[in-house]
Amino acid sequence: MNKTTIAPVEIKPRHERVDVADVLRGFAVLAIILIHSIEHFNFYSFPPADGQSAWLNFTDRAVWDGLFFMFAGKAYAIFALLFGFSFFIQDDNQRMRGNDFRARFSWRLLLLFLIGQLNAAFFTGEVLVLYALVGFVLVATCRLSTRTLLIIAGICVAQPICLYQIIRASLDPDYTILTLNTSAFWKATFAAQTGAGFAEMVKVNLWEGQLASLAWAWDHGRVFQTAGLFIAGMLIGRQGWFRRENLHNWGRVLAVAICCFFPLYGLNNMVGKFITNPNILTPLGILLSSLANLSFMLMLVGGIIYGYYTTTRLHRMLDRLRPYGRMSMTNYVTQGIIGSAIYYHWGLHLQMGITGSILIGIAIFLVQYAACCLWLRHHTRGPLEYLWRCATWIEFPFVKRQRNLR
Repeated sequence: MNKTTIAPVEIKPRHERVDVADVLRGFAVLAIILIHSIEHFNFYSFPPADGQSAWLNFTDRAVWDGLFFMFAGKAYAIFALLFGFSFFIQDDNQRMRGNDFRARFSWRLLLLFLIGQLNAAFFTGEVLVLYALVGFVLVATCRLSTRTLLIIAGICVAQPICLYQIIRASLDPDYTILTLNTSAFWKATFAAQTGAGFAEMVKVNLWEGQLASLAWAWDHGRVFQTAGLFIAGMLIGRQGWFRRENLHNWGRVLAVAICCFFPLYGLNNMVGKFITNPNILTPLGILLSSLANLSFMLMLVGGIIYGYYTTTRLHRMLDRLRPYGRMSMTNYVTQGIIGSAIYYHWGLHLQMGITGSILIGIAIFLVQYAACCLWLRHHTRGPLEYLWRCATWIEFPFVKRQRNLR
């Protein structure tokens, strides 16, 4: 009797999903929705202060200052760091299978640009278009040595344009920094948010809104900072810093970040009293605030990682953010759509103070969180994450079936 031998199934090498990275994504997107809610999704229209009680004016100020101190510039930075980390995981998975992921990732960035346009149609402050443009730095640098990448990342986060402007203005009293005049673009977007219908709002958002948003990112140092954070996230993946066995490294990061944040934050608040030249003060403020936000972001990331790995109670609490983080792109894009529908003229055009707006932001989060938990019971990825992956590999289900029939 002949025995039939069954060939073993080939298990392709790949990195396991890193749970703490999903927790960090969930935390970042939660922080982003809270910030965007009190900003009315870049539609700064609020009831007059004299029409509210003194108590409500106080809570509005406290909520605004507290959230901006905690999350403004930090949640976005966590998101950027994790973008670079995700690239490393995808690139290394393909490298272990003998594939070069760089061309595929370039196509993936083009797809991200299109997803960003969908988001930008509703929300002028979105970052996916910027990520799609700056993301090519990962393609260009991913095969460089760790030492070289550290140098490049350090140069980027040090804001080289700002440093040049500070030095040049210090040496030449007649030097004037170049800034992009975007006032006409912002006026057009505000007018569309205030009184335009849906079609006109989309048209303005996709042109004037995008130009204003990208120019703002350039003027405020976000382009170089994003590139540096992308590379830093890639290095975190390369060195395995999100694994439990490398937890000690985050102790050093926390110590350095704490030592850097308070002097940088204090210096940024006091330089205006001693420097009057706007051509020095403006780039210096961008540099100091960028470095202070980076330091605080590292404090948040290090604290979350420490809590996740060392404390059972904190681990359980933080782990609840994992479903929200696994669907971070879906949540981020739908936040903009929901917020636009609530605050812009084409939607409900809701006039709400800051305290009420934070409650709306929390409500949006809770609805999204419940949807994430329900969706992930039956699917491994969120809707946009799934479509992005399928389009990246051009593997839609109907294409797979056709291939199997051949």
